[in-house]
Amino acid sequence: MISGETMASSMLINRVPSSIVLPLHGNVYPNGYYNVTLNIGQPSKPYFLDVDTGSDLTWLQCDAPCVQCTEAPHPYYRPRNNLVPCMDPICQSLHSNGDHRCENPGQCDYEVEYADGGSSFGVLVTDTFNLNFTSEKRHSPLLALGCGYDQFPGGSHHPIDGVLGLGKGKSSIVSQLSSLGLVRNVIGHCLSGHGGGFLFFGDDLYDSSRVAWTPMSPDAKHYSPGLAELTFDGKTTGFKNLLTTFDSGASYTYLNSQAYQGLISLLKKELSGKPLREALDDQTLPLCWKGRKPFKSIRDVKKYFKTFALSFTNERKSKTELEFPPEAYLIISSKGNACLGILNGTEVGLNDLNVIGDISMQDRVVIYDNEKERIGWAPGNCNRLPKSKSFII
Repeated sequence: MISGETMASSMLINRVPSSIVLPLHGNVYPNGYYNVTLNIGQPSKPYFLDVDTGSDLTWLQCDAPCVQCTEAPHPYYRPRNNLVPCMDPICQSLHSNGDHRCENPGQCDYEVEYADGGSSFGVLVTDTFNLNFTSEKRHSPLLALGCGYDQFPGGSHHPIDGVLGLGKGKSSIVSQLSSLGLVRNVIGHCLSGHGGGFLFFGDDLYDSSRVAWTPMSPDAKHYSPGLAELTFDGKTTGFKNLLTTFDSGASYTYLNSQAYQGLISLLKKELSGKPLREALDDQTLPLCWKGRKPFKSIRDVKKYFKTFALSFTNERKSKTELEFPPEAYLIISSKGNACLGILNGTEVGLNDLNVIGDISMQDRVVIYDNEKERIGWAPGNCNRLPKSKSFII
């Protein structure tokens, strides 16, 4: 039985195959984040939002009035009296762990906590999002967002207006757009190694036969391709069953303690006899190497470093590999050293979770297909915005 609602939205979607493409700004180093500009409200005002596939809710720092807000590029968002009631399904989805009590039925309180220790507390409101579609139409749907009046800055803090949550949950902007029949529930991004890139919602910008797909783990809260095996230079390392997730809100990639130590010893073994030595005076990242003279780009060092990979097994026992060439795990610091952008996740409280961050997603299109519950990747040119109807892959 297809309910009337799903039927209506699938008919709508079949009528309007369309996507939204948004330019990204930022880089892995030195900024440490990518953000997108969204125009919200009537009259519409621009806001810079961090792009985060690791959380669902989109929120803005909000003058409601503000109890504690952090530095922001634009004036704080001022809500109109458009509160989301406590019993709304989107509100309930934010309190899915069973502690959903409506002390004030007229409003929906939320709290989001991030892995770096930062948090946002506030109420849910609705407002118009002014969006351009690849079908050359403009729509201004009314969507739910957080009015955050109490923020605590985390360890990787920088001035922002808010966060664009692109997770799998009901409160995610793409889930909301999809339930209105405006786009398919598919998110993709292409982060350029030179900085910038683009984000897209919808599924008509790529040829899916050219994408390496692996199923999304159904029980995981985040975008997880399930368990991976670490291979180094095409050979098995013995590190298996690594629970993995993709997170555009993390600049670097994190491996659990054992896999991290294992990878470092393999890298160091490869470097013995090469003209590189550890740069103990460079604090940019935990492990940096210097050469005879400062490096200008990854091109100067990539010949000393091998490619490693995470290999995911699909239900048909076929394997999908995500390769990490040197460009996907090294940065050149301001001192001209090569630093390892893979960090020890156990040390920062991720326990056994392995997180694929921005550094390892550069210069490829990564697609989170919530319609078919799969994650895919393919090489892409992230320096040009795709035009409507032209495939990026």
